[in-house]
Amino acid sequence: MADETVSAVIILAAGFGTRMKSARPKVLHEVAGRSMIAHAINAANALAPQRLVVVLGHEREMVAQHLSDIAPHVQLAFQEQMLGTGDAVRVGQSVISEISGTIVVTSGDVPLLEGETLRELVRTHQLSDNAITVMTAVVPNPDGYGRIVREQDRVTAIVEQLDANADQKLINEINAGIYAFDAQVLREGLAQLAPINTQGELYLTDVIAFANANGHKVGAYQLLDYQQAEGVNDRIQLAARNAEMNSRILRRWMLAGVTIVDPATTWIGAEVDLAPDVTLKPGTSLEGATSVAAGAVVGPDTTLIDVEVGENAEVVRTHASLSVIDADAKVGPFSYLRPGTIVGEGAKIGAFVEAKNAQLGAGAKVPHLTYCGDAVVGAGANIGAGTIFANYDGTSKSVSHVGEGSFVGSNSVLVAPVTIAAGAYVGAGSVITRKVESGQLGVARSQQRNIAGWVDSHRAGTVTQEAAHKCGQSGDNSSRSDDETLITE
Repeated sequence: MADETVSAVIILAAGFGTRMKSARPKVLHEVAGRSMIAHAINAANALAPQRLVVVLGHEREMVAQHLSDIAPHVQLAFQEQMLGTGDAVRVGQSVISEISGTIVVTSGDVPLLEGETLRELVRTHQLSDNAITVMTAVVPNPDGYGRIVREQDRVTAIVEQLDANADQKLINEINAGIYAFDAQVLREGLAQLAPINTQGELYLTDVIAFANANGHKVGAYQLLDYQQAEGVNDRIQLAARNAEMNSRILRRWMLAGVTIVDPATTWIGAEVDLAPDVTLKPGTSLEGATSVAAGAVVGPDTTLIDVEVGENAEVVRTHASLSVIDADAKVGPFSYLRPGTIVGEGAKIGAFVEAKNAQLGAGAKVPHLTYCGDAVVGAGANIGAGTIFANYDGTSKSVSHVGEGSFVGSNSVLVAPVTIAAGAYVGAGSVITRKVESGQLGVARSQQRNIAGWVDSHRAGTVTQEAAHKCGQSGDNSSRSDDETLITE
């Protein structure tokens, strides 16, 4: 009976990735919002290995920094020259020295590979008492892959595409590039490698020949889900892996009780968390650590990045990042929530509103056409259309406060830092620079003047003058200002 203990995992991530044509190392390109090397580490972690080694080469500093952020427990090894997979594993093995037991070797560019698949590889390896177990897959098009040469259940050789003869190229069982080794056999096999192929490289697959020549058992674990073994070498393959990963993520969430109206236009990142009875409408993209609670409706045409959405909230045609939308809140359409925005329970951010570092209390409303930056808006307060929170004075940003139950009339400017106390009003069109106390009406605008005869003297011959004369008015009556018109919604 296998104990499934894994002494070490070595992840190969040293390649140039030249076909990506990118300044970014290949393994840092993302699939479902997570770097490919992060996918590889997550799969490896499922084995709970005693040691986890990543072999780096090209742009090692960038990859090392990324790994220090996401997986500080890994050990790094550096391949100084790109001399092939055998040399890369030799470099990785040198870090773990004389370790015994099972060593798994995998790749940093197979993002669909699952942890359970690696566990099955190890179970097969240990239950079969193999010295080496090769993960294989039968694929529709084996071009470019190493071919598996068998004698019944034994793997006798792995022949690379460039070294394969015509008959071997017809084999459609391919090497997935993932292995379980007995540590001692791996160590001895690596010591015997020589560059005797057309590439002049040290092939890890030549360890198979060494093992067979020395009477060690070499078996295979055939992966039925062959797409888990597909790597990424260019942007076309990257797009294909992203599409396949997204399809799998969508399927998993739909089986868990999430309604996805149009899977063809919905994208969900690997770190996203969704509750049952969430509804996602067409054109929705959920990224980063976004979470959506039960009963919430998101979309259409919405992007949420690191956003928390509460129960029964509605988010329509919105772009939001690093924000919180509490239960029963409504956001959109055409809203922009920047980092630090908190939309309280039952609150509303409406059409063409931009919010940044803004906190809305329960039931507060910012319905339309507003910039709400660096603001604290109390429960039940209402911000009229066209209001600007003027938070920047050219050198620093300041916070404005609107108290509970207060009302700010349309087209007002609140010049920060300023406070509208609880239960206060601001007259429409005001520029507020001083505190408005509770129970007060703050008004800051000039007196209206109506100039008699202006249309006749300045717009003669226009449709406006014609309309005025049809009404029997030449524009010579004066008007008065009425305090009752100071406030308009």
